[in-house]
Amino acid sequence: MNGLRAALATEWLKARRSRVPWLVLAGFSLVPLVCGLFMVILRDPEGARRLGLLGAKAQLAAGTADWPTMLSMLAQAVAVGGAILFAFLTSWVFGREFADRTLRGLLAGPTSRGAIVVAKAIVVGAWGLAITAWIVVLGFGVGLVVGLPGWSGALAAASVRDIVAAALLTIALQPVTGLLASVGRGYIAGLAWAVLAIAIAQVLAVLGLGAAFPWAVPGLIAGAAGPEAAVPLASVGLVLLTGAVGLVLAVAWWRRADHTG
Repeated sequence: MNGLRAALATEWLKARRSRVPWLVLAGFSLVPLVCGLFMVILRDPEGARRLGLLGAKAQLAAGTADWPTMLSMLAQAVAVGGAILFAFLTSWVFGREFADRTLRGLLAGPTSRGAIVVAKAIVVGAWGLAITAWIVVLGFGVGLVVGLPGWSGALAAASVRDIVAAALLTIALQPVTGLLASVGRGYIAGLAWAVLAIAIAQVLAVLGLGAAFPWAVPGLIAGAAGPEAAVPLASVGLVLLTGAVGLVLAVAWWRRADHTG
């Protein structure tokens, strides 16, 4: 593909120098910190009430303050938080040329439009993987600081697998967000779809139909339907197919972007 290396270098430089990916990283870092706070509250609810961390009549039903609960909570929070924060990052990567009115200058260069779209998708994926790795490390660090019981190597390996799998599937769906941000010529359409998709995913998961909706699958992988619930391989394939179709459509749209304003 003509100019993919140049497009990658340009998109990576823009992302690295912008505050947006770092803000996404900072926002995502709250996930393990909040999970750790819940563990502290679960371990000593009376002490939490005295400190004002828990209302006098509030009751928590999240489980016990141990590693299985912490890692399960972290995995599900990554799945839901990733759907929003990765969509925010993707909408910015794909929509900034429209918001900043630099699209025509970008398309006037020698780099092919397909290379630009693929480069944007790769940059989103790279940032997503880096952020996920940081969240895993931070989550384990928080658990160690809190001093949670119930640690085992098998539990840690299984939890990392689920978190990474949920993140990868969420990242795989981002070309659809990029397509919507492109068609909407800005940030709003992609973000609006992310919020709507999460709402639909929650409803379908309750109805037992989540495996048929690509945006519900990462949550199921993370254990939203229970640790015993198996996710069909076909559902994973559906996520990958949806992402691939989104990427193809995004490339097709960008090839005529200069004709659509």
